[in-house]
Amino acid sequence: MDSDIAHQKRALRAELRERRRNLTSLEREDASAGFTENLQRLVAEVSAQSISCYLSSNNEPNTRPFVNWAAEQGIRVLFPISREDGLLDWTVGNNEDEIEGLAGVPEAVGELLGPIAINDVDLIIVPAAAVDASGLRMGWGRGYFDKTLGSMEKCPPVYAVVFDSEYLEEVPREVHDQPVNGLVTPTRIIAF
Repeated sequence: MDSDIAHQKRALRAELRERRRNLTSLEREDASAGFTENLQRLVAEVSAQSISCYLSSNNEPNTRPFVNWAAEQGIRVLFPISREDGLLDWTVGNNEDEIEGLAGVPEAVGELLGPIAINDVDLIIVPAAAVDASGLRMGWGRGYFDKTLGSMEKCPPVYAVVFDSEYLEEVPREVHDQPVNGLVTPTRIIAF
């Protein structure tokens, strides 16, 4: 890894974490409603019957109301489960029973389906620290989603969920970084 790029990523991630920590409860509530509405619209646009989506932690864009809505609609939702080898297993758990995963983020509890289970979904919704104008996603540095997306033979549309201020002109790029097909913010959906 180029140390200059690694340093740029660390600095940008620290800035983005601080911005997220400084959001007011009202800003979070408004953003949560916007994320939910736009994610519902995206699911309708791609006619998704099966999706993968992460369980949001406190400072992340809130996916929980959307996940509840998807379950109520009968949409199959796969949740990521982190593994020691850096890959992701999947489960059709719910967002009520959860544990803290290896990466320190919430994970659903349920039967493990293995890494290839994601090949059967119609839409993949991933977390991100930022996304740039070319569709490059910068994650939080663990590489779980880059490895998963990079190993898929046939990948359905992948959308990152970020706050409006995290859609940037450019993010630092490394060879393993995977692009996304679009992003969802509280105010819009952008397809690349």
